[in-house]
Amino acid sequence: MSYELQALIGTRELLTLAAAEVPAARVVPLAQGLALIPVTSAVLAALQGDGGVRGSGGGAGFGWHSDGFELRLAAWSKAGPIACVEADYFGGSGTQRAAVWADGGIALGPLTIGEFEPSPAEGTPISRALRRIGARTEEGRVDEIESVGLGRHRSTGGWAESTG
Repeated sequence: MSYELQALIGTRELLTLAAAEVPAARVVPLAQGLALIPVTSAVLAALQGDGGVRGSGGGAGFGWHSDGFELRLAAWSKAGPIACVEADYFGGSGTQRAAVWADGGIALGPLTIGEFEPSPAEGTPISRALRRIGARTEEGRVDEIESVGLGRHRSTGGWAESTG
């Protein structure tokens, strides 16, 4: 079974403001007052027009977005922290990357865990990013990822098609 995700995560209020600037963006509620914007090809295309070079990855090392994308994240982060996360798993092994922007710059990361690398004691990159933006592990849950509901869909496309 596979799991792949490319998304922005922040408070519902912050992502609603961000989505107003990107017509292709769709805000999907998560638990704990958070939400995500699935970074679909349409969202990515809208953000690539900001003048950055696609694939440069800028300061956070995400190969799928431009420096212009990161400038937009920095601008949005002045209103509150925003995480950029990606995961790609198949058959139990895979990779994760996450970074958090706050107050106009990178506040955490980029954090990466590669295929077959053990999870660090402080948590996976996505768990740490979620914690940085305010998520907490709820009683009976494994981690922040499960607590906010990121397992509800198995793909970025699944999130984009979600009704909540």
